[in-house]
Amino acid sequence: MENLFKGLFDTGLTTVISVGDFLLCLIVSLAIGLFLAGTCAFRGQASKSFLITLGILPAVVCVVIMMVNGNIGAGVAVAGAFSLVRFRSAPGTAREIGTIFLAMGAGLIAGMGYLAYAVLFSVIMGLILMALRLLTGDGARQRMLLIVIPEDLNYSDIFDDLFNKYTAEHRLTSVKTSNMGSLYKLHYAIRMKDEKQEKAFIDELRCRNGNLEISIYEREDTINEL
Repeated sequence: MENLFKGLFDTGLTTVISVGDFLLCLIVSLAIGLFLAGTCAFRGQASKSFLITLGILPAVVCVVIMMVNGNIGAGVAVAGAFSLVRFRSAPGTAREIGTIFLAMGAGLIAGMGYLAYAVLFSVIMGLILMALRLLTGDGARQRMLLIVIPEDLNYSDIFDDLFNKYTAEHRLTSVKTSNMGSLYKLHYAIRMKDEKQEKAFIDELRCRNGNLEISIYEREDTINEL
């Protein structure tokens, strides 16, 4: 057991990393990245670009750490190079940023040669993330709901009972007048309790808004995705 959790570069005499050790660290880091990407995609919403980046991030960090191991000058140069990198995308959610730090931590541990610790750390944190997602119920997709109502209908609480019945979360995001002010367009961000009840939800909404337009669609957040 002690040998299993011993670092590959603990001898202190290793000046050149062998090809076998390099490939072993790289393969383990890639496996960790794929595991973390799968964990992030478990009952959650993540863009493809984010999942791909999360899959290769531990391997990138691992290689960087292996190359600068014990070399102060190279470490300073790498720090300066990374300081020039600017992310052109949106900041992202706290969960996404935390997952990125998790992947970087796993890659750093693997780059130091402690592969068993890197795998153990990733498995424990991945299981914790999946358990928390199950407990918080963050599995349902967030979607947008458009309801068109006549101008004489008070929209402040007319749909509250239906939202409480069919949705786990709802939020009015915008109100817009249409057709010379005779109609109102209400935009909601919702999470369905059961997506199989979507048609029943729409049918009951139609009875409240005079059978005017109702639509449910995916959020258009590809521009702001991390």
